Amino acid sequence: MRKLDEILEFNRQFVEDKEYEKYQTTKFPDKRLVVLSCMDTRLEELLPKAMNMRNGDIKHVKSAGAIVSHPFGSIMRSIMVAIYELGAEEVMVVGHYDCGMSAMDSKRTMEKMVEKGISPETFSTLQHAGIRLEQWLRGFQCVDDSVKNSVETIKNHPLLPKNVAVHGLVIDPATGKLDVVVNGYEQLS
Repeated sequence: MRKLDEILEFNRQFVEDKEYEKYQTTKFPDKRLVVLSCMDTRLEELLPKAMNMRNGDIKHVKSAGAIVSHPFGSIMRSIMVAIYELGAEEVMVVGHYDCGMSAMDSKRTMEKMVEKGISPETFSTLQHAGIRLEQWLRGFQCVDDSVKNSVETIKNHPLLPKNVAVHGLVIDPATGKLDVVVNGYEQLS
């Protein structure tokens, strides 16, 4: 069975059995928190459990490496919507040890793109349009520094209220242990 068919068959039974009832909540985060984390599969269930978060507690935004790559991109827009429209009062950036972005090699990724059918002419066209793929696909050397950079991008955003604490943490994907990199409360004083 193909993945979509498998998912739709499961979903039909899920709805029929009213399994959704145990997940019902509002669109407003009960803990008034927006969390930006990496999209790593190891964090899917571990991160909420390690932070004592249940369905409905937070607004959860994900990006590769928990990176805010553009101050006016979709990640920042999501954070702003969480704050201004959905009642979030604090932001947490949560990176993790052993992150794939720490080993990211943009040239190798571009080679994989060619192997999957992207033409070298496409790279040339993008470069002429001012898009620097090597920079866009770049990872990071140190997860702590990457988390600090994302925190700074968020904290220094011209549209972020000055009273919003922006924290930075790193989680161990094996144990769930959280290490504080930036205590946002200290930056508020």
